[in-house]
Amino acid sequence: MKQYNVGVIGATGMVGQRFMLLLANHPWFNVVVLAASARSAGKTYEEVVGNKWAFETPMPEKYKSMVIMDAEADMDKIAEKVDFVFCAVNMDKAKIRALEEAYAQKEVPVVSNNSAHRFTADVPMIIPEINPEHLEVIAAQRKRLGTKRGFIAVKSNCSLQSYVPLLHPLKAFGVKEAAVCTYQAISGAGKTFTTMPEILDNVIPYIGGEEEKSEKEPLKIWGKVENGEIVSATSPAITAQCLRVPVSDGHTAAVFVRFEKKPTKEEILSAWANFKGEPQELNLPSAPAQFLKYFEEDNRPQAKLDRMESNGMSVTVGRLREDHVYDYKFVGLSHNTLRGAAGGAVLLAELLAAKGYMD
Repeated sequence: MKQYNVGVIGATGMVGQRFMLLLANHPWFNVVVLAASARSAGKTYEEVVGNKWAFETPMPEKYKSMVIMDAEADMDKIAEKVDFVFCAVNMDKAKIRALEEAYAQKEVPVVSNNSAHRFTADVPMIIPEINPEHLEVIAAQRKRLGTKRGFIAVKSNCSLQSYVPLLHPLKAFGVKEAAVCTYQAISGAGKTFTTMPEILDNVIPYIGGEEEKSEKEPLKIWGKVENGEIVSATSPAITAQCLRVPVSDGHTAAVFVRFEKKPTKEEILSAWANFKGEPQELNLPSAPAQFLKYFEEDNRPQAKLDRMESNGMSVTVGRLREDHVYDYKFVGLSHNTLRGAAGGAVLLAELLAAKGYMD
């Protein structure tokens, strides 16, 4: 496979740091640019991040002495050095939209972890195993932006990964409606137990904007490309509650689902066990061989035990049983900064590269 020179815009935050770990030994992607805000620019990565490094795995040596560039002021220089960029900045949404479009218009493809462009009609929002066909909308986006290579593609919200991949293979049975309650780790807020002491011995029943994303984003993912834009699906109806819980990593979802044609438990288990997507067929470097893994034990999946399944890229599920209000209920789990954030973006970039969008 061709080698690509890559930039990470927003390299100093928690998701940016996760990108550093994932890309340190990537077989296709070579990080040549680290960029952040003006206040970090001109300093080495170790100087800026050093004591704010969020992971037990040490900072990769190769990045320590790299000098951080200014994501805005140095855009022309960055564009000359890279084949594409990952974007994980912490800014106002309007500023993120402007920044990402500016990179795209400099003919730099942008693989974004941000929410700013998720509902731009010609920007694909991708879970690689579920809706890779939405990438075809990039042609219309390039026409709008006036670009040959440049475009923006985004990954969906981290909480979706704990239930949307599990509902997707069940759509064959006519998923009518789903109720979801997510129990979300503090790393989803860019926090550790040191920086979020208020979470200890506590559950916070509100995460700003999260419930709306959890209800609406799946419908864009299940939508169709029509006339150069993605038209969201109108069903199934999803209602969500999102809670912040004292867990370092791993979003858990309690899911209740009603069908038009109620399947048997065996049919559901078979649908999960046999589900594969393009990342598995293309054997992409970050793709888990088994995307959806079911646990028979009553007390699984557990964040502490199961979030790192397939290097944090599988979605695990358990406790499937019939329900007397809905048809079935089950519990899902995904690693929110791997499958849900940086890992999902790396897998999306691999899919884009394999399909020729980075060339």
